[in-house]
Amino acid sequence: MKNIKNIIFDLGGVILNIDHQLTREAFTALGVQHFEQLYNQFKGSRLFDNLETGHITPEGFLAEMKKHVAEGVTDEQIIAAWNAMLLDFPLQRLQLLQQLRQHYGMYLLSNTNAIHLETFNKILQDTRGIPSLSVFFDKAYYSHLMGYRKPDPESYRMVLDENDLKAEETLFIDDTLPNIEGAKVVGLQTLHLQAPKTILDIFRPQNG
Repeated sequence: MKNIKNIIFDLGGVILNIDHQLTREAFTALGVQHFEQLYNQFKGSRLFDNLETGHITPEGFLAEMKKHVAEGVTDEQIIAAWNAMLLDFPLQRLQLLQQLRQHYGMYLLSNTNAIHLETFNKILQDTRGIPSLSVFFDKAYYSHLMGYRKPDPESYRMVLDENDLKAEETLFIDDTLPNIEGAKVVGLQTLHLQAPKTILDIFRPQNG
């Protein structure tokens, strides 16, 4: 960390606990056949890619998903299934972000969508009394608002360019290897966070 001046964090699996299996199970319960083919965490189908890059609206997403669920399933049930993967924000991780912000430029870069953004901010508000993740970062970047998603090089470049950051002075932390590889393409320093390690394990030595 000696030459690092900025840190770009992934969200899911790094700050927010997530479990994709819960969404798989929820959609299967709603009658979706072969959900793995429809949605894969690393490759994504065009439907989920479009949702994460803002090229389809939440309404369009729901209309498409209705073709795959059992008859009579409501929009609310589809939204609940889609959000099932979103768990909690461990307090110690949020406290660590506050500490790091005193020493580094702090940025968030998340592949997400309008439905999840609203939900994880609600989780943050309901459980921690904090209305938005923006309080922890100089700027938060969400793929559906950017029009790009990781590992597209343009997603990383947007963060670097808009904030005049030097790639070699900026550390990118993500739990997904393709996203790490994408960051390396633009010259970012990288850290592949692999469970069971958390960001607390990474930064604990520097913080005593």
